[in-house]
Amino acid sequence: MKKFLVAIDQGTTSTRVILFDIKGNKKFTSQFEFKQYFPKNGWVEHNPNEIWKTTVKSLKKVIKKAKQLKGKILSIGITNQRETTILWNKKNGKPVYNAIVWQDKRTLQYCQNLKKNNYENILRKKTGLFIDPYFSATKIRWILDNVKTSKKLLKSNKLLFGTIDTFLIWKLTNGRKHLTEATNASRTMLFNINTSQWDKNILKKLNIPYKILPEVKNSADNFGNTDKKVIGQEIPISAVLGDQQAAAVGQSCFQKGSIKSTYGTGAFVIMNTGYKKIFSKNKLLTTICYRLNGKNTYALEGSIFIAGAGVQWLRDKMKLINNAIESEEITKSIKNNDGVYIVPAFIGIGAPYWRPDARGIVTGLTRNSDWKNLVRAVIESVAYQSYDLFDAMKRDGIKPKLIKVDGGMVANNWFSQFLSNIINLNVIRPKILETTAFGAAFLAGYQIGEFKSLNEIQTKWKKERVFTPKINVSLRNNLLQGWKQAIRKTLA
Repeated sequence: MKKFLVAIDQGTTSTRVILFDIKGNKKFTSQFEFKQYFPKNGWVEHNPNEIWKTTVKSLKKVIKKAKQLKGKILSIGITNQRETTILWNKKNGKPVYNAIVWQDKRTLQYCQNLKKNNYENILRKKTGLFIDPYFSATKIRWILDNVKTSKKLLKSNKLLFGTIDTFLIWKLTNGRKHLTEATNASRTMLFNINTSQWDKNILKKLNIPYKILPEVKNSADNFGNTDKKVIGQEIPISAVLGDQQAAAVGQSCFQKGSIKSTYGTGAFVIMNTGYKKIFSKNKLLTTICYRLNGKNTYALEGSIFIAGAGVQWLRDKMKLINNAIESEEITKSIKNNDGVYIVPAFIGIGAPYWRPDARGIVTGLTRNSDWKNLVRAVIESVAYQSYDLFDAMKRDGIKPKLIKVDGGMVANNWFSQFLSNIINLNVIRPKILETTAFGAAFLAGYQIGEFKSLNEIQTKWKKERVFTPKINVSLRNNLLQGWKQAIRKTLA
């Protein structure tokens, strides 16, 4: 009988479930998009029930496919959009409010008040994070302050909190397991990465009750079995990782100093720093890369909020393209971008600026500019934002030699080459672009003993193409000068 591993990859715009064989080949994918809600300026929400429905629907299709292929699913790994926050009723599983998405900025004022009280330095030393609406803590506080049901349930001890991984584990196990793991916990702004515990002092400061929080496990661990009543069979859930950390595992970034950059809805650079925490002087985050056998491997991370989401904006709001694939042809069809830049600060701007109040701008327009310049400017902006992150690393004394890339955007050859030109590094694209799902599935395989070591997972990783910098130095400098000017205008 064939052996399979499954990844539930619950992202910001869609849910995918992928079936892998144990050699690392992708055998089947089931994917469904779900609705994005923008109730007010800067607010971003998802319907948790819709996320759950797309998960069950995709998972059942994959289970059916495994049977058709005469195989057995050994285990499930879960990877998820991080920081997105759900509170629900533990008696019936009903969410008290929509999921507040990582991109949401409604708690900006609350965050600014915390900063004014000089709380950021204390919090940074404990969590590795900056005070920002991006993280889960202030989203929890907002729901507790603004949703009446949450107050009632809290009084009667029926309220639970979870990031998406926790919500899915709870639903898949039919309410038997209220769990998260270290990488997801480390993104809440409530988890002390030194002690590997929920921090009681932070909880007290933010007035968040400890009793609503899930238990924190290793990234590879026993998260219970799926319930037969829910999906038709019992399958062990053996690994859970936040999406960016799952991509680091999927790209085999197991060595200290190895770097991956994922270009999905947002873009995230993660560098494995081993057992040592590095605190950046240039506003990069210190976070957990993965936790195995109770021991944290740490990472330095740079977060870009708008990458593929910019391409979605071109498609859905500006109606300039019909699909993401078109963007490559349009970008290639013009020789250069005539000094047009877009800074896509649609929901503020992340590392290394951390300005949640910033908003997007277009600069450099002339009578000669047209819609193609706008499409190209959005694609180019992702490479420029990546440059800002690598420049911050450089100023921290870190000099990467190459990066491994993944995510939907890097299928675009023009973008991958432009990225290499701008960051002036070799860019390596793997054969499997779904490294997030691959990382979660294969870490689940490691937990159940199918792979004896992380090195064994590394042997499954295959290189597809290397992009090397091919640009005149003065042209590169001129392009970057234009970007820096556009950033100055945005921050002003």
